Amino acid sequence: MTSEKILIVDDEESVRWVLKKALEKEGLEAVLAKDAAEAFSRLQEGGIAVVLMDIRMPGMSGLDALEKIRKEGRNISVIIMTAQSTMQNAIEAMRRGAYDYITKPFDLDEVSILVKKALDVRHLSEEVDTLRAEVREKYEGGLVGATSAMQEIYKTIGRVAESDATVLIHGESGTGKELVARAIHFHSKRSGRPFIAVNSAAIPSELLESELFGHEKGSFTGAVARKLGKFEAAAGGTLFLDEIGDMSLSLQGKLLRVLQEREFERVGGTEPIRTDVRVIAATHHNLEKMVRENKFREDLFYRLNVIQINIPPLRKRKDDIVPLAEHFLRKYRDGRGATSKTFTPETLKALRAYDWPGNVRELENAVQRAVTLAQGDKIFPDALPPQIFKPGQGVTISFENFLEEKLADLVDRLGGLDHGDIYSLVIQRVEKPLITLVLRKTEGNQVRAASLLGINRNTLRKKIRELGIKGPFNGEEEKDDEE
Repeated sequence: MTSEKILIVDDEESVRWVLKKALEKEGLEAVLAKDAAEAFSRLQEGGIAVVLMDIRMPGMSGLDALEKIRKEGRNISVIIMTAQSTMQNAIEAMRRGAYDYITKPFDLDEVSILVKKALDVRHLSEEVDTLRAEVREKYEGGLVGATSAMQEIYKTIGRVAESDATVLIHGESGTGKELVARAIHFHSKRSGRPFIAVNSAAIPSELLESELFGHEKGSFTGAVARKLGKFEAAAGGTLFLDEIGDMSLSLQGKLLRVLQEREFERVGGTEPIRTDVRVIAATHHNLEKMVRENKFREDLFYRLNVIQINIPPLRKRKDDIVPLAEHFLRKYRDGRGATSKTFTPETLKALRAYDWPGNVRELENAVQRAVTLAQGDKIFPDALPPQIFKPGQGVTISFENFLEEKLADLVDRLGGLDHGDIYSLVIQRVEKPLITLVLRKTEGNQVRAASLLGINRNTLRKKIRELGIKGPFNGEEEKDDEE
């Protein structure tokens, strides 16, 4: 039987019994309730996917119970049953959110089919919710930050999302320009249509025109078939033109025509093609300077620069570094099943101290590396890339943290030992190198070594023998301060 349950609510015991047997015959699990009060008790137990409920019952009616279920936000399909097949009942049931409406007497096979359809709809609804959550994460996941600069960007996204105004996003490489463009699209009326990104710097100039506008068969060598361009593929949606400053002047003119006339022609074609696409452009170049140097068309610049969003580099919004790092930590540790990993204070200090020339993209890569390399549950600075953490340059690992890291690794590897063995083993491993180093420091003078260690001289001599510590002091006359 399926783990999803069908709740049958009817004040007639015979109806409940017949429906239960019919659904169990189809491999469905049914639970019963004689009225709305008992039904809500069953719902609290969980696992209910579909409710079959009579309209007329003692106490709360089926329609009122349906309305309460909907107000509680339960993802449950409710099928209303009644012996009174009136237009008013049907309209009211559907108005209050019923999945469907059936009248008594009913065919049991039809009831089974209807319940299975309701289950399918519920599954599709859950899949849509999952996809919606994934899309939201894709579009908004990297936009993290509470600094005033980021808050202004969020406000601007909210203001421009519902319009079709062209947006120009300016920022250094790795600041998240595409994430801002995706957020604008996601919150716009075009969110159900395609979002297509084109990197103008990554495609050779001679191929970019075909990539944007498409081409006709035979329009150039290798054009063996008609190809639709990104403007056609993004119909009704948003086209994101990244690194627009790297586009050639000749292609800039053709882009300007599209923005002005809302039409274009494929390469090798003569028929104008209408387009309904919102254009969002981005660049790390100073386009105003390029206009003065005749490297970028002035008329295109003003067409693109209707709304401008400037994303500051990460070094200028230091307070966003830790929230971003924590965001990427959750992303990569959860994907690796290492949900308990956390940054140490020294690691967060190292992250804040770095200038991040690669901006958010570099930070994400650094966190991914740290999650991969860190042993145990603590991520220490030495798991960061060497350009970020340089021992002796401002950030150091405390002795306690270093010891914790090594002990964590030891405990993981010795987990199979009998109860009580780990403590004695760790003490032995620490004791021998500690005494050896102190004896080396005192050049074998056991009196001075015992004083530094804070133990009795006889205890020290006993430890030397038990631990098998070798040195010039072993088996020879002990050096005293008086000598």
